Amino acid sequence: MSTKPPIVISRLDLERIEALLERMSLTQQSEYDALRAELDRAEVVEPSQVPADVVTMNSVVTFEDENSSDELTVSLVYPSGAGAPGTVSIFAPVGSALLGMAVGQHIEWPMPDGRTRRLRVLEIEYQPESAGDLHR
Repeated sequence: MSTKPPIVISRLDLERIEALLERMSLTQQSEYDALRAELDRAEVVEPSQVPADVVTMNSVVTFEDENSSDELTVSLVYPSGAGAPGTVSIFAPVGSALLGMAVGQHIEWPMPDGRTRRLRVLEIEYQPESAGDLHR
C-alpha cells in the first residue's frame, strides 16, 4: 500500500461530517471506515487557515483518474446536495478520497467493486475558504 499524502481539513468541515456520521446506524457507519480513517489522520485547521490549494467541502475540483486518464470536474458536497449534475458526495468513495488533498497530490483509494483508483488533484476552481465564504 502506498503512503497516503498529508491532508488538511477545516475544523468546520470535520465537525459537520462527524455529525452526519454519528447520526448513521452502526451498519452504515462501518461502510465509511476509510473516510473516518482519513478524518483521524488529517491536520485540522480553522477555516481561515486552510491553504487555497486544498480540497474542502463545497470546493469545485478537477481531478484525474490515473487508471483511465479520465479528467472530471466536480463539486464536493454533503449528501443533501448530492445527485445534482457535477456533484459528488463526501460519502461517495471519490468524495472521501478527494477531501483534504492539495493540487498535485494523488491517492490510491479502494472502490466498492474491490478495485483501487488512483486519483490526482489537478486544479481547484473554487474553494469556499479562499473565496472568503468561511461558513458555507
